[in-house]
Amino acid sequence: MASALKYMVDENGDKTSVLVPLKTWEKINQDYFKLQNKLKVLTGIKEGLAEVSEAKKSGKKLQTLKDFLRESNG
Repeated sequence: MASALKYMVDENGDKTSVLVPLKTWEKINQDYFKLQNKLKVLTGIKEGLAEVSEAKKSGKKLQTLKDFLRESNG
């Protein structure tokens, strides 16, 4: 991803902002949203596994996949 970044600096020469070409920004933004969606999926899986682990410890009966699908379609 070749790009010509341009930096804004303050009176001390410290970088304060950056200008990014639009195509580069769109790619960064697209990748960001993909990562956000991936994080949501992985977090959901982690929470589900924790719920299964807790259910096994406590003896709680969980909903079966068949019941879940029946409920989702109904």
